[in-house]
Amino acid sequence: MEEVLGIDIGGSGIKGTIVNTNTGKFLAERHRIETPQPATPEAISKTVHKIVKYFSWSGKIGCGFPAVVQNGVVKTASNIDSSCIGINANKLFGKATKCKVKVFNDADAAGFAELKLGGRRNIKGSVLFLTIGTGIGSAMFYKGKLIPNTEFGHIYMNNGLIAEKYCSDAIRKKEDLNWDQWGMRFNEYLEYLDKLFYPELIILGGGTSKKIEKFKDQLKIKTPVESARLLNQAGIIGAALLAK
Repeated sequence: MEEVLGIDIGGSGIKGTIVNTNTGKFLAERHRIETPQPATPEAISKTVHKIVKYFSWSGKIGCGFPAVVQNGVVKTASNIDSSCIGINANKLFGKATKCKVKVFNDADAAGFAELKLGGRRNIKGSVLFLTIGTGIGSAMFYKGKLIPNTEFGHIYMNNGLIAEKYCSDAIRKKEDLNWDQWGMRFNEYLEYLDKLFYPELIILGGGTSKKIEKFKDQLKIKTPVESARLLNQAGIIGAALLAK
């Protein structure tokens, strides 16, 4: 059994625990700390260090991060401070924790866990994974292989709006949309992605995926849409698996 500390860095919270990378099982209760505001590189690294210290950890660490991440370098910043752009998060967090750290896009990590351990190994074509929360994250897979850093939450739709500014959960709350109203918007978004990529399956993750019963009647898209089976554990599990 190999153990890795998985950490999921989000816009509102930073969560982590020790993961059995063979089974995806948590080996301790998840520990959560509020994401510092502003979410600067230094503030985030200090919070990551607190989680490592909480578990008295000294082994490998995998982090999901809410940005495009190429070889550990942060390329975008939508729900974190813009000063994060250009930092080498692998090195920054490694220095803060004195551990070997690998950082990945958060939706890529969650989607990777879902495909590996969510009972979906037999899908031969393309799968689109979306996380719905403060923003919209995405991960694309073809024949089980990850195509990293897709960021489909930032595409412009036919109405001229960026997708996550039109149908994220944050927008639902901000505009006080009921679930039917929001579900119609989200269906527009799914249909738009469906015409671009023709996936065999769309999987919904993030906190909103647990409430699919509230809006599923508005999903008219023909492509199958399912909730993530690993729910909010997926980001931590996937970060640990990728770091392994």
